[in-house]
Amino acid sequence: MTEVLAHDKQLDASGLSCPLPLLKAKLELNRLAQGQTLKVIATDAGSQRDFRTFARLAGHELLREEEEAGTYRYWLRKA
Repeated sequence: MTEVLAHDKQLDASGLSCPLPLLKAKLELNRLAQGQTLKVIATDAGSQRDFRTFARLAGHELLREEEEAGTYRYWLRKA
């Protein structure tokens, strides 16, 4: 059983192609306070590379990423 990771806001970007999941996540992160966590659900395989790179470049913390049956989940803590 997967441990539940708390989050302040959830974004469902299922069905969206690159770069839309990342763009929508950036907009949501802008609305969060420093230290809050955004959970993103995506179905675009390219989102793995995008979210890893974005977190590193923007200074946000990628707390966890999961993939299950073509669905990708990311937890980002706002810097």
